[in-house]
Amino acid sequence: MATEIVSAGILLYRQSEDGLEVLIAHPGGPFWKRRDAGAWTVPKGLVEAGESPREAARREFLEEIGIDPGEALMALGTITQKAGKTVHVWAAPGDFDPGALASNMIEIEHPRGSGRVIRFAEIDRVMWAEPLVAQEKLNPAQAVLVGRLVEMLQAGS
Repeated sequence: MATEIVSAGILLYRQSEDGLEVLIAHPGGPFWKRRDAGAWTVPKGLVEAGESPREAARREFLEEIGIDPGEALMALGTITQKAGKTVHVWAAPGDFDPGALASNMIEIEHPRGSGRVIRFAEIDRVMWAEPLVAQEKLNPAQAVLVGRLVEMLQAGS
């Protein structure tokens, strides 16, 4: 039986002059270089042994974006991506200058089987996007999270 892959992430949001915006991230590396619609992601990563999903979400956000999202996290629930990965996601209010992105670096063998290792930023860019734009750009399974955030914020106002 295959081991379940579990990730956790944080969807940062803010209110701007134009309304609600969410921070979405574009993965770095050769596979994602020319991809846009459906390629963006909520900053997230694998939950490590002995770590809660909430702790993993905060750690991954800090590693991938370069800032601590704080403790004010609102659960957006869980989704399952196409390949079967389970992702727990929280929303956090905040602000961030996309130009200040300080993502961790990762290494992969590319092309696979070549023995050649390349190094690149795990996240190569981030952007603030209004909900409809974010839903178009995000991994399709993650797009529902933006709708959940909108509903929760509307219910709370």
